[in-house]
Amino acid sequence: MTNPTELFHRRYGVDAFNADIPWNETISHLLSHRSIRAYLSDPLPSNTLETLVAAAQSASTSSNLQTWSVIAVEDAQRKEKLSQLANNQAHIRQCPLFLVWLADLARLTSVAESQGLPHEGLDYLEMFLMAAIDAALAAQNAVVAAESLGLGTVYIGALRNRPEEVAEVLNLPPHVFAVFGLCVGYADSSVNVEVKPRLPQAAVLHRETYQLEKQDEEIALYNQIMKAFYNSQQMNVAGDWSEHSAKRVAFAESLSGRDRLQEALKNLGFELR
Repeated sequence: MTNPTELFHRRYGVDAFNADIPWNETISHLLSHRSIRAYLSDPLPSNTLETLVAAAQSASTSSNLQTWSVIAVEDAQRKEKLSQLANNQAHIRQCPLFLVWLADLARLTSVAESQGLPHEGLDYLEMFLMAAIDAALAAQNAVVAAESLGLGTVYIGALRNRPEEVAEVLNLPPHVFAVFGLCVGYADSSVNVEVKPRLPQAAVLHRETYQLEKQDEEIALYNQIMKAFYNSQQMNVAGDWSEHSAKRVAFAESLSGRDRLQEALKNLGFELR
């Protein structure tokens, strides 16, 4: 699909954009993104992993510190263990390649020690945040590259539900944290997956200053769009987007174990001053 009008319609659920807009194949790929949760067992072409990592390493990284790493998991038993730790999501087992993206401060710890220097700065929240951002930027580059090659992807945030156990499965040293996983493979075309509509631009695009009060009308429209989307995809989602989202943040228990993330990070060697 390359028609800008159709792609914008699918992304927002309404006809709200003039077709006379800047356009190219890259933008077409970006707007066509779908989260794929059903994969064929077909192996990836030779050197696909290396190509995706090269794309990831081409992302921006703060101060060129490159505070991220990635683990490629292809072993069926290890994918099974990670699946169990991430709400038993079947697509982790199905996909031929599962990438675990890491906030990695162990490498800089080692580099500092090899230079005979302290590394107190790594104990501060800023450095963990930098590493998590670096990992996200790198992973998104890999997603864009994978989709340009005809592959499907889906992020797995549920690895953060049980961080210490994930670290054990992956043999992570102190100062390394699995931020999220990423399934990569060929989509099972027998499972229909449409482009999921996003919030209207007027709800997320602010000009000059932030305007919270102006979002209500846009969110109300989006609620109707998402209810129709849930029904069309036969998704078992109660209510609309607002209700669904509010329930996801209502209580500490709503975070599925991630309410103890600070404790887990300290257990994994992060001081977080």
